[in-house]
Amino acid sequence: MGNQRNALISSKQTARGVVLASAPSYDPLKHGLFTSATATEIVQRISAGEWTASQVLEAYIARAAQAQNKTNCLTEVLFEDARLQANQLDKEFAATQKVRGRLHGVPMTFKDQFEIAGYDATIGFTHWANKPSTGDAFLVSLCRAEGAIIIAKTNVPQTMFAFECSNPLWGRTLNPWNAKYTCGGSSGGEAAVLALDGSALGVGSDIGGSLRIPASYCGIYSLKPSTGRVSAHGAKGCRPGFEAIRVSYGPMARSIEDCDLFSRVAFGQLDPTRRVTPVPYRPVELPKKLKFGYYFSDLLVRSSPATVRAVQETIDALRKAGHECAEFSTLLPPSAMEVFVGLVTSDGYKKMLSYLEGDPQEDSLFLSTLGAKVPGFVRRFICFAAQTFFGDRVFPRFFSQARAKSVLEFCEFTNRRSEVEEAWYKEVWDKHQFDGIIAPVQALPVIPHGACAYLSGLASATVLFNVIDSPVGVVPVTRVDASLDQMSPNLKPGETGGSTIFEKWMYQNGPRTVYNPQEMTGIPVGVQIVGRKWDDEKVLAMMRVVDEALGPRGFGPGSWETGDNGGA
Repeated sequence: MGNQRNALISSKQTARGVVLASAPSYDPLKHGLFTSATATEIVQRISAGEWTASQVLEAYIARAAQAQNKTNCLTEVLFEDARLQANQLDKEFAATQKVRGRLHGVPMTFKDQFEIAGYDATIGFTHWANKPSTGDAFLVSLCRAEGAIIIAKTNVPQTMFAFECSNPLWGRTLNPWNAKYTCGGSSGGEAAVLALDGSALGVGSDIGGSLRIPASYCGIYSLKPSTGRVSAHGAKGCRPGFEAIRVSYGPMARSIEDCDLFSRVAFGQLDPTRRVTPVPYRPVELPKKLKFGYYFSDLLVRSSPATVRAVQETIDALRKAGHECAEFSTLLPPSAMEVFVGLVTSDGYKKMLSYLEGDPQEDSLFLSTLGAKVPGFVRRFICFAAQTFFGDRVFPRFFSQARAKSVLEFCEFTNRRSEVEEAWYKEVWDKHQFDGIIAPVQALPVIPHGACAYLSGLASATVLFNVIDSPVGVVPVTRVDASLDQMSPNLKPGETGGSTIFEKWMYQNGPRTVYNPQEMTGIPVGVQIVGRKWDDEKVLAMMRVVDEALGPRGFGPGSWETGDNGGA
């Protein structure tokens, strides 16, 4: 069985390599003009007759191949189909002098889970290989109808339930800024290829941070819409039937205007399942002075100095621009994480893990799945030991809920989810009357490969907004700077009420200490911009306010060439 699996893996990767070999070498002088343009600008230039779709495509094909060589971010590669489509678009434009739609000639990538006719959608499972999809996901069809050219699909972690990016079929995707670190997940390959200008616009998904964590790790922009604003049709997963925390689908891009462009195309478009909320994009006009709430920690763990600085720099910039910013605190984030763990482990991960079918389980799933695998008395002992010997009252709170549940318990947790959502509106939105919230994406700016195995709980910072179903954007703010982001040598794990165990692993674990600002120098750090449910367009507008307040800082198309820790 192992030999057969290895042969299959080799054949898939070889086939990918054959297609990649058709890419021209990337030439900054020849291709840089196109790859340093936003998706919005690409459409404008083609519409003006200045560029052709084929010219743009060849530049992005060259860059995507380079991105793959550096980070291993691509899975299925569609270069030949893309060339045919670009040629057809050019013929249409020559005949009509009109673009096909709002995405005319934009080279796009999609997270591997999206079905594209004639190509696999393996999401890293070897036994799903060589079983090509027979039709396109709705978003794929929608974007193509608007003139987009899909050039590749991108890598994901095994089961898409980790914020690293590795699986047995396609291997591990690296961070574009530092190969020692992960690109994030589960939309990790998408973030990596965009950060390297190998795609002009991407599409990913998010059930616990999968659009937001990789966006922050790689220094790009993303939007997690309210669930139901964007179609899920044709997006494969390994938790069919699980509706307690719904997946959100949204854009990943190198600018806010491109996130906005995708949203104008996709919001409210009814697919064959008719499960999309039929509310199209609604333009908004913000007041001149906005009121932002903010916080530095979600109470699970202490945030690193780099993370704190990203939030503080954002707040300072907003205040300088004339906006009101008020720090607030709430005890709800840990409650949200407790509910999330209780719900996602409700079947003991039997359905999700059943799809491995002989594939070795990736280490990134270790802690996430441990509680549901061990007998109850072992789980209880682990919780007892954490509290008794490590003085950790936070870790047991979540780990104790990681178990299979009865239907009654599942219903109780679902009701608790609704209670947390209602309490957030009462205690935060209604009490403070914020327009938006500035929050950390994660306590750490990035993690090294393998760290998700024991630090999966750090997703609590993003999980919160899946539980309460808020639209959230991510904007890159700064980069790790060893001269500014040192952790205090006097830190005592758990002293501020966070998890003693997690904070020791993060900040005081000898040579295995995860937070290392010297090693992490140059890694991007972003923030979350949060809005009320259904205020997706307002979130996009607030992202623009934040972006403009921060000013030029080395992000966007072409930034990898001139970044602090990279370059061609």
